[in-house]
Amino acid sequence: MSLARQILNGDIRAASRLMRDIDDRIPSAMDALKELYPKTGNAYIIGITGPPGSGKSTLVDKMVDFFRKEGKTVGIVAVDPTSPFTGGAILGDRIRMQRHATDEGVFIRSLATRGCLGGLSRSTQDIVNVMDAMGKDIILVETVGVGQDEVEIVNTAHTSIVVLIPGLGDDIQAIKAGIIEIGDLFVINKCDREGTEKVERDLRMVLEMGRKREDGWEPAIFKTEAIQGKGIFELVYGIYRHKQAMEQGQALQKKLRERAKATFLEVLESEVMSRFIQKIEKDGGWETILEGLTKRETDPYSLAEKMMIEELKSH
Repeated sequence: MSLARQILNGDIRAASRLMRDIDDRIPSAMDALKELYPKTGNAYIIGITGPPGSGKSTLVDKMVDFFRKEGKTVGIVAVDPTSPFTGGAILGDRIRMQRHATDEGVFIRSLATRGCLGGLSRSTQDIVNVMDAMGKDIILVETVGVGQDEVEIVNTAHTSIVVLIPGLGDDIQAIKAGIIEIGDLFVINKCDREGTEKVERDLRMVLEMGRKREDGWEPAIFKTEAIQGKGIFELVYGIYRHKQAMEQGQALQKKLRERAKATFLEVLESEVMSRFIQKIEKDGGWETILEGLTKRETDPYSLAEKMMIEELKSH
């Protein structure tokens, strides 16, 4: 029985094995993903992003409680930063969510970014698809808190949540530009702290000054104290409200098309890149390329152009 068929039959170990193969970029994983893809598209994907220390993992943990009480099965993808020196990741989110580890209705997968900017690992979308094919009702994707580069989540999630906390210094600076534009819902966590009202005031001002969204949705703000479980009920129903609003208009269909395009482009880019690298390594071309570049006898732009022309001619 194929790995994909085992996963569709509910084999958790087969799913774990495929996710490991995806993360390690093992070529055979692609066959399983091809087989699973037609069975995806049923899960509702929620992205949670925000600066480090804002309590994203605790928030996810409490939301999982809520979804499980409603009888929904949950997948969690927790993306952690990778050390640029050792390539290792702490993967601390799994420790924070340990109490769900024995729950058969919850599947947790930690991922390291492996140097990818944008807060997401290259494998994230593939892992989400595996969880979707496994039949998870809700998939929560918690991304690395790297600030404004963290806009890629919008290509993965149906609802994107931005988590902020009081006391980040220049609050307007913390909530400006890119990260504001991706938020469907905003959460001010640790709202028992001093400065919560100021963050809320600043956030409302920034949202009002921003241009109106094409989908007509007005981002909502929620105040939570995740450790105490306060505000979680309101936040979950905020997610359901956003889902309902998207389904009533054309926004969900548009988002699904954009997501499909982003996934395809990422796969295409990855395939083209690995093919070119394999070709260079097979021909032993690195030495010539690097020699020419370091001596400034050629430039990277002309070299890339030349390789593209040669590749297209050969086909």
